[in-house]
Amino acid sequence: MAASALVAGVLMPGGGSAAASDTTSPPEDPATMSAVELQAFSDANLDASMGSQIREHEGIADMPMVIRPSDHGMQATVYGIDVSGHQGNVDWPYWWGQGKRFVWVKATEGTYYTNPYFTQQYNGSYNQGFIRGAYHFARPDTTSGATQANYFSDHGGGWSSDGKTLPGALDMEYNPYGSTCYGLSPSQMTSWILDFSNTYHARWDKYPAIYTSTSWWSQCVNGDFSSTNPLWVARYASSPGALPCCWGFYTVWQYSSSPIDQNVFNGSYTQLQAFATNPD
Repeated sequence: MAASALVAGVLMPGGGSAAASDTTSPPEDPATMSAVELQAFSDANLDASMGSQIREHEGIADMPMVIRPSDHGMQATVYGIDVSGHQGNVDWPYWWGQGKRFVWVKATEGTYYTNPYFTQQYNGSYNQGFIRGAYHFARPDTTSGATQANYFSDHGGGWSSDGKTLPGALDMEYNPYGSTCYGLSPSQMTSWILDFSNTYHARWDKYPAIYTSTSWWSQCVNGDFSSTNPLWVARYASSPGALPCCWGFYTVWQYSSSPIDQNVFNGSYTQLQAFATNPD
């Protein structure tokens, strides 16, 4: 991938409320809960982790734990991970020793959840030398894209061009609490994503990366974000496969969820640094 094709970004620390197990199917929608119910929800750690619904709906292919650039035609790659409250306090020296050099950390979900481990994960990875960023699990059925972009920005999702911070990422995947497309038509979903993206860009001079799978995107979205938003595609297989419309290339591929979500950047380390430096 040419460096000019990469989109840069950076995010700032934030705080939160709960996490610890790996339950992703809560009995009711957290956005409808009372304060007491929401606290219990948070205490039970029922936040939705990135890719959890993709694994549930699309499965995981039987593939090697480690992939090589020759496996998917890349000339240069950088390997990384993503984490949420489900990982708790992360052993950053261990993952550095495994060759990981970048990470996205879950900061928020909807406008009701912040990751209580965010500071340890976000600052800890930075202190270890990782290029890191934050992500937001979207709830298009609860509040507007602009509202959630501001909530994310205010709770860890900000950006600065320090060369060590990735763009904020918008996690768009199957609804863990209800209908696949959150009750929105493809046009409505497109408008919601555009609202989030434009609001984020207005605040930080950076467009958020969009994390999604081709299958979910094809069902739920009919817009073209390829000229503004870098693609972070999820596919647990030996290749990324067909990409969501209308991207011609991906910036990051989440290729495995075991033993932790694993990602590969489509470019060199120098290009990854540019991705974390250059404003749009």
